[in-house]
Amino acid sequence: MSNRLVRWGVYVLVAALFAVACAYLSHWQFDRNQEKAHQIQLVEENFDADPVSLAETIPADGALDPADQWRPVRLQGTYLPEDTVLARNRPHDGTVAFEVLVPFQNEDGRVLLINRGWVPPTEDSQPSPVPAPPSGEVTVIARLQPGEALPRSGRSAPEGQVPTINLPLISEHTGLEMITSAYGQMASEEPAAPALGGFDKPTEDPGPHLSYAIQWILFAVMGFIFIGYIIRTEVTKAKEDAEGRPPAPRGVAGTRTPTPRTRCSTRTSDGARGVIAEICRIADASPRGLRDVAEARVAAASGAGQSRSSTWLSERMLREPTVAAWWPPSKCTKRVPRSAAISRS
Repeated sequence: MSNRLVRWGVYVLVAALFAVACAYLSHWQFDRNQEKAHQIQLVEENFDADPVSLAETIPADGALDPADQWRPVRLQGTYLPEDTVLARNRPHDGTVAFEVLVPFQNEDGRVLLINRGWVPPTEDSQPSPVPAPPSGEVTVIARLQPGEALPRSGRSAPEGQVPTINLPLISEHTGLEMITSAYGQMASEEPAAPALGGFDKPTEDPGPHLSYAIQWILFAVMGFIFIGYIIRTEVTKAKEDAEGRPPAPRGVAGTRTPTPRTRCSTRTSDGARGVIAEICRIADASPRGLRDVAEARVAAASGAGQSRSSTWLSERMLREPTVAAWWPPSKCTKRVPRSAAISRS
C-alpha cells in the first residue's frame, strides 16, 4: 500500500506541475489577447479621426502619448530627400520589401521621419528604384507610430539601409536632430509624387489568443482527470485481484498456513470445490474417466446430503452430450465457470 501511495503522489505531482505550466501559458495568451484588443481599440478610435497638428500630439519634449498611436497629424514643410534611408525585410504583398523613410522638416522647425511607402525587391534582392518625394512645400497627412526596438540578433544592414525603424539609430545615421519617440506613416501628400506601395488598415481580428488561453486551462483540468482515471483503474484492479484470491486456511496455533494455490481454485462451496478438485486430478486421463467420477458423485450426493451446488455440477456434466464438450482437460488451467459456484434452488 505504501508503494502505491508513493506512486500516486508522484502522479499528482506531475499533474500539478503540468497544471502550473498550463496556467503560465494561459496567462500569457490572455495578455496577448488583451494587448490585441487594446490595439484594435486604438485603430477604431484614431485611424479615421480628423487630422490634428503635430504640436497637439507631440509636445516640445518630444514624447508620444500611447493613446495617440494611429492618430493622423497634418504637417506642412519640406522633405529632406538626401537623408532617405530604407528599412529592409518588411513584409508586404507576400514579399520582403523595403520601406522608404524620408525625414520631413515641419514648419515649426522640428523634423519627423515619414514612412512614405514601400518598394519591392529586385531579382537579386536589392531594392527597386525609389521615386523621389515632391520638392518644395508639401502638406502631408501621416498617422503616428512609435519607434521600433533594435533587433535582438544584432543584425546590421548595408549602407543606406536600417534593420528596423529604430529612430535613435536613424537620427545617428542621418546626423539630424529629429523626434525619436514617433514617426509618421504617410496617408496622403499634396502635391503627390509617384506612388509607392501603400499601407492597409490594420485588421480588427483579435486572433486566436483567447481560445488558446481557454484551451490551456482545459489541458490543466484534463491532466488531473487523467491522473484520477489512472488511480481509479489501479484501485479497481487491486480490488478484483483481492476478491479472486481465496483465504488461506488457519494452522494449529491460529496462524495461517500457506497453501499452494491450484489453478482450479475459485470461490465455491466446499462440496463443489471437492468435485472440481477430483475432476482436475484426472483431467488428463480421459473424458470417460471424468464421466465415471460425475456418476459416482451424483449417486453419493443423493444419499449423503451434499450441497446442491456439488450435486448440480455433477448432474450438469452428465446432461451434456459429451463430458469433453463441457469440461475439457484444458478447463483446469482456467478459472472455473462462475455458474458452477451458484447453488441451485
